Amino acid sequence: CMNYILPPSYAWGNFSVLAVGIWAIVQRDSLDAIVMFLTGLLLTVLTDIIHISVSYPSHDLSDTKRFSLGMAIFSLLLKPLSCYLVYRMYRERGGE
Repeated sequence: CMNYILPPSYAWGNFSVLAVGIWAIVQRDSLDAIVMFLTGLLLTVLTDIIHISVSYPSHDLSDTKRFSLGMAIFSLLLKPLSCYLVYRMYRERGGE
């Protein structure tokens, strides 16, 4: 559903951060992986705001487009919680 409204760079950015997140979960002793994941999450918060604000149509919203944008906004609202939880993991792994 993301390809209806949002550009492909939105999906590529979020899936890249998801891949780094999987890497950070698999390698529990790696501090670099968790730092890269946290940095990626923080960057995608900014890029998601830009993508949604630029791509938001003023009219002609079908149900699929409305659902797609709703899920993108919901994902954006959950990212600060994700950043907090990843930061706690960073502190548990010995980050300063």
